[in-house]
Amino acid sequence: MRVCKFGGTSMADSESIKKVVEIVRRDASRKYIVASAPGKRDKADVKITDALYDCYAALDGGDFDSAFDSITQRFMSITEGLSLDLDICAILDEVKASILKERSRDFTASRGEYLSALLLSKALGATFVDVAGLIKFKESGELLLDESLALIRSRLEGVERAVLPGFYGSLPDGKIKTFSRGGSDISGAIVASAVGADAYENWTDVDGFLSADPRVVKSPKLIDYLSYNELRELSYMGAEVLHPEAIYPVRRAGIPIHIKNTFHPSAAGTTIVANARHMSDFGVITGVAGKKGFSIINIEKEMMNSEIGFARRVLSVFESEGICFEHMPSGIDTLSVVVRDEYLSGKLPSLIAALWRATEADSIEVQSGLSLIATVGHNMASHQGTAAKIFKALAERHINVRMIDQGSSELNIIVGVDTFDYEKAIRAIYEQFCQNESEI
Repeated sequence: MRVCKFGGTSMADSESIKKVVEIVRRDASRKYIVASAPGKRDKADVKITDALYDCYAALDGGDFDSAFDSITQRFMSITEGLSLDLDICAILDEVKASILKERSRDFTASRGEYLSALLLSKALGATFVDVAGLIKFKESGELLLDESLALIRSRLEGVERAVLPGFYGSLPDGKIKTFSRGGSDISGAIVASAVGADAYENWTDVDGFLSADPRVVKSPKLIDYLSYNELRELSYMGAEVLHPEAIYPVRRAGIPIHIKNTFHPSAAGTTIVANARHMSDFGVITGVAGKKGFSIINIEKEMMNSEIGFARRVLSVFESEGICFEHMPSGIDTLSVVVRDEYLSGKLPSLIAALWRATEADSIEVQSGLSLIATVGHNMASHQGTAAKIFKALAERHINVRMIDQGSSELNIIVGVDTFDYEKAIRAIYEQFCQNESEI
């Protein structure tokens, strides 16, 4: 039995949805389907979720009716293209009235998945199951996973085939709460775990997980098998095939994930399992991924290493300012904190002032324009010279390394480079390992 999640491109228009219907009907084991909101039909198009955020913004003095018209036209077009016997106008009027009543950003954004799943359920002749009362969050926004699993398991018991909206659930007071963008992946993983699926299929618009960003590296190799840990590292560092938080619910249940292409369903795709090292084609590294938009806060103080609690005081400042950090490399008298630029927006002056007070440092400097690149692979730990190859590749292309970090698991090596060297650095590392096909 399989749970399938179909992404925004798969739900973009009636022709795409017809492909979804064909895929689901082709295999009776595909029993529970999670739908995303319609995505872009072409590069110039707007995702329905973005259009709904525009609707929410228009509630405060904007032209809400005009903003909602784009939602109406899109879903009417899908309904007509699928020849559904459904009063979509009445449903859209109800959704519009609910948005005006709720005046909630999360509720407004969630209606894309709600409507998308409703139409897909009609096209499949399946049961529509709203997740609002099934996926539960604490008041703080933290997912109540065990409670959600129990509710979904109970609701779907005896249901032959069901379609559920992704991306949202509800708070204790019943108000809608959404995941972060791409959160339908998490919804699908939760449903798969709840029903004890044999596999969780994540259908998108690519043939599988690639070993590098195809916008940076020409024709990167497709990864046949990937471990949960490698997937999380690569997803977190910018490989945008699957939401990094979608792993935990299925990993805990030991359910493999299959990445498949709605528009090329015969492609083998990528299989994510607990441990991919036993696969015959598993090489030294699995992939290279990266992200732009980081800054380094360098703190220097003589005899720092002999000050008990110094790092704790630094991190307590970040905590009090509500700022997450990515990495914290250190030396004898230096400590650096790597932070996303978006987290520092509007907070940098108060953060630096608080760091001065807490540490009485000799100097504090902020360096921006940093990009992080992760080279990921379970087998790096058992092969000598992996790090040497990475730094050799960068040095040969005259790329300055501003930061180095490696986790204790030896699953990845992260380097920080100037953003203007970002693409060149990814290509350099990829090409270094691709000289021998068995190494990636």
